[in-house]
Amino acid sequence: MSRPELVAPPEIYYGDIEAKKYTNNSRIQQIQADMTYRALELLNLPPDEPAFLLDIGCGSGLSGEILDEEGHMWVGVDIAPSMLEVALEREVEGDLFLQDIGQGFGFRPGSFDGAISISVLQWLLNAETSHPTSSPPHRLTRFFITLHAALKNPSRAILQFYPTSDDQIQLITSIAQKAGFGGGVVVDYPNSKKARKVFLCLFVGGGGGAQQVPKGLESEVEDEGKVQFEKRRERLKSRSGGKRKNIKDKDWILKKKELYRQRGKEGVPNDSKYTGRKRKAVF
Repeated sequence: MSRPELVAPPEIYYGDIEAKKYTNNSRIQQIQADMTYRALELLNLPPDEPAFLLDIGCGSGLSGEILDEEGHMWVGVDIAPSMLEVALEREVEGDLFLQDIGQGFGFRPGSFDGAISISVLQWLLNAETSHPTSSPPHRLTRFFITLHAALKNPSRAILQFYPTSDDQIQLITSIAQKAGFGGGVVVDYPNSKKARKVFLCLFVGGGGGAQQVPKGLESEVEDEGKVQFEKRRERLKSRSGGKRKNIKDKDWILKKKELYRQRGKEGVPNDSKYTGRKRKAVF
């Protein structure tokens, strides 16, 4: 079976049918959740503080749902209109933007506390036209330079992707470093063909290259390709008091609304005595 990025550009490959099929696939949902939890662990955000995160290649919002559950606010960008339509139908919490990440970002400098990306970066490794500006190095350069500018100092970006060779990893890493990032590659379960995952763990400021790149997870395989993530999830949840934050909690909602106001978002509802209250069912 061909890799999706070799079949067609993402905005074409993920049409209406494929976008819904992808979103409703229980196996994909599980994989997306597992990798999002791992990305949050690698982000190493301060505990008990809601962060403002960028979800690169957010798709239909599967990763965004995890960010919501962990108490964070997020902005999602994706190049596939059909994926964003599904996200809107699912009423995800994040703000959504139609964006070709190979053209770079236009966010104000220092907008985000961190960034994650799940299964996206490999799409930038294929040239769609013969024009020099469409080459992978040019698109990766625009991506990393503008991403670096959009992140606060200090912060991290965790980008999970599927390289086909060590040369691709070297190309991506070298361009990220030229854009000003510190950090490097984290490989989880390197000895498992199915469970192996590659993360680019990038640092902005905070000592730059002085920060240590986290270690990859060693093999914890029950059977072929099935990895136990429960311990890692428990570690992540323990940092936030042993349970996921209630996204309908009044204090959480007030913090979220205030952050949106500070960032200039329009249409934020006014606070009232009813904020965060559960509505009673009317029969």
